[in-house]
Amino acid sequence: MTEPGAGADRLDGVVLHHVVNTLGWPALRPLQDAAVAPVVEGEDALLLAPTAGGKTEAAVFPLLTAMAEQQWRGVSVLYVCPLKALLNNLLPRLEQYTAWVGRRAALWHGDVTSAGRRRILADLPDILLTTPESLEAMLVSENVDHRRVFATVRAVVVDEIHAFAGDDRGWHLLAVLERLAQISQHPIQRIGLSATVGNPDVLLEWLQGSGRGRRPSTVVAPHLEPAARQGIRQAAGAASPGRPASVAAEADVELDHVGSVANAATVIAALHRGEKRLVFCDSRRLVEELGAALRERGVTTFLSHASLSVEERRSAEYAFGEARDCVIVATSTLELGIDVGDLDRVIQLDSPPTVASFLQRLGRTGRRSGSTRNMLFLALSSNSLLRAAGLLTLWGRGYVEPVVAPPEPRHIVAQQILAYCLQEHGVLRGEWAQQWNGLAPFDASGSPILAYLVERGFLDVDGEVLFIGPSAEAKFGHRHFSGMTAVFTAPPQFAVLAGRQEIGRCDPMLLTERVEGPRLLLLAGRSWRVTWVDWKRRRCQVEPADRGGKAKWVTPPGNGDHFEMVRAARDVLLGEDPPVQLTDRALRGLAEVRDELVHAAHPGGTVIERRDGDVRWWTWAGYRTNLTLAATLSDVVDEAQRVDDLGLRLRADLTRELWAVATADASSRLCLPAVDERALNGLKFNEALPQRLAEATLAQRLAALTEAEGVVNEPTRFAGL
Repeated sequence: MTEPGAGADRLDGVVLHHVVNTLGWPALRPLQDAAVAPVVEGEDALLLAPTAGGKTEAAVFPLLTAMAEQQWRGVSVLYVCPLKALLNNLLPRLEQYTAWVGRRAALWHGDVTSAGRRRILADLPDILLTTPESLEAMLVSENVDHRRVFATVRAVVVDEIHAFAGDDRGWHLLAVLERLAQISQHPIQRIGLSATVGNPDVLLEWLQGSGRGRRPSTVVAPHLEPAARQGIRQAAGAASPGRPASVAAEADVELDHVGSVANAATVIAALHRGEKRLVFCDSRRLVEELGAALRERGVTTFLSHASLSVEERRSAEYAFGEARDCVIVATSTLELGIDVGDLDRVIQLDSPPTVASFLQRLGRTGRRSGSTRNMLFLALSSNSLLRAAGLLTLWGRGYVEPVVAPPEPRHIVAQQILAYCLQEHGVLRGEWAQQWNGLAPFDASGSPILAYLVERGFLDVDGEVLFIGPSAEAKFGHRHFSGMTAVFTAPPQFAVLAGRQEIGRCDPMLLTERVEGPRLLLLAGRSWRVTWVDWKRRRCQVEPADRGGKAKWVTPPGNGDHFEMVRAARDVLLGEDPPVQLTDRALRGLAEVRDELVHAAHPGGTVIERRDGDVRWWTWAGYRTNLTLAATLSDVVDEAQRVDDLGLRLRADLTRELWAVATADASSRLCLPAVDERALNGLKFNEALPQRLAEATLAQRLAALTEAEGVVNEPTRFAGL
């Protein structure tokens, strides 16, 4: 190895030999070199590098070194990923690396057969690749001696940590890790891997859980100078920090306005022939419609999204990896680093949800020496054009969203209490809160939730011992409590089969809505005619059809765009162009949307205007901020409206004087948004909470108090009042 760094010198000799001679690497990458010392020495760490920066090796090579030097035995390392497909993709690499030092890696998730699991339990591996849900399932399973399996765990690697930390799966993961710490006979080191985060130090503290402030920790990000790291943190609250190094790399980004899926397919079919192209769409319906349109134009096309069967996705991803002149159309399932071969181009329909997501997708290209990272945006509407331009403006400023855990996970506290009682078959009432090592809110502050679980029969009490009760058996006991191991909800879908082969799953609405003629589905980019429906078993039989299929999936409403994204779109509306190449169509489209909405924005503050009988407050503040403002200013807000990202409809009789009175002290009395009872259905385990706590949890998560305070304190420009 030429010019090895200090990290290379610290690696186990066998590992270093194989890095040089088996992998043929002339040197470790900067992240890999910098990570060796802290990881070998047992520090908690967050390893940051752009996509394809070698993060897996940065964690695994020093862990193999520690494994050899300290003679770890049994399941020593848990490697946790958010997607089963990502685990499948990583397994061959980790099998190779562990074999170098006479160790083994194995895979455990929901698609692993019973026979495969029995083999693992009979001969435990050194590194176990899994998901948080599978860890939970192992802890509560009658077939797994969890104390034997997890007693030897020394380290946990959390890959794509940002995909966990921003939602309830992150809380679930933290809680499960605390329970594992009670089982393991050793302190458990925590290592997070990520490509794009806006608040790395905060994220590392989150990952440490109850060890925060008690265990040494470090952020390893050699591609970012300390000042640049500070710039990323500032970007969470500042308009225009210096662009950090991860953003500064040269990239060929272009924004176009095509107006329809058919036009997008025409553009993709005509451009970059002979190249391998990955197209991201942020809905399964768009994936299906674009896939079908590309095939109609003679383009070799593959599809990937969560409602396709595992076999369908794997075959498409494998074929795409081996092909050249082709396109794969995918949702975010291919965002998180799953290997689909060497890409030439990334194309985005409309816009990703965040700058961080954009950076992940952009990073799928430019991996060959001499190539450039690139992305072509194809906006389908004027609204999506403005949104994409706003996102690219934020990117140009160096902004990356901070990863923030959702507040008040009371429903996860309820789930964890139930899961722990199931795991131990009985828990002393005075000892349950000790299992999470003081990590809030899984500590004694959850006592009211415990009392409710007992009161409603989710838990039984025999003396001082808590057991799983009849209500928990009835609600979550199906298939050995499999519904208790996942904290996210999955809407019911029907399996779609052509003969014995499962193609994927469709929304039941497609099987019930009124149609004229045959019922046609669009799935895997092909049209199918429904021939038979088994309502009881939720499956349907189909046969191929020429065309005319329809794709549709009902998804829960989202929380809209965040404040910074919407404000950046306003800046574009006011004349700022993103620092990317704009096609003539994009320029015309932006000019049109600026003409259309020129009345709705002002650089000095918000706008209230009376137009066509309506009074509208153009806040440009995002959905959550506007919900908070609507709750706070309920006296002057029209209650019969659907809140959006851009503003609120106010009372038709509003005057400037009435507005002044309503907003005089608004920043000191901000209210949480009201919660529709129907929204509780999207909060898994809400039945295990008192309704007031479930509603309070949702209200807290819908609120944006800081942003709302800023908006009500901004100057207001009046038009027509």
